[in-house]
Amino acid sequence: MVIDTINNTYYLELKGLAKASVIEDNIEVLKIKMRILFFKSYMYPLKRMAIKKSKKTKVLKPKKERFINSKNLKRVLRVIKSFNIKKFYLNLDTGDYTANAKLYPVFSFLNFYKATNCNVNFVGENNVQLIIQNRPVRIIKSFINL
Repeated sequence: MVIDTINNTYYLELKGLAKASVIEDNIEVLKIKMRILFFKSYMYPLKRMAIKKSKKTKVLKPKKERFINSKNLKRVLRVIKSFNIKKFYLNLDTGDYTANAKLYPVFSFLNFYKATNCNVNFVGENNVQLIIQNRPVRIIKSFINL
């Protein structure tokens, strides 16, 4: 997954199999380009869908209550931990000089101890670069190793 506001690049990719990119469009605000193997298609998620009225009345079934148990929560956390952050860059301006001044020592502490790349500026630039990588083997491994 790549989120890059500097180059306006946003996509999710499975190498060689599929890729979903968010693209700016002149007609619609947002367009998603999907490539699966050799096929390309475009989706417009913000386009209004036609609401069809059906003449048949549906019988409502009682909804099942879903509880979050600890086993499912552990699985979700293990899958999240299987992701690796390859690159993280943050250049932030809150628009308030005092808030920027308060964030400056926090970001310098993060840069020194966690080796991140977080910056505060006073010129109005807001940029984020985030590259997250995962392999299917690590996801499967997180399900198997309970």
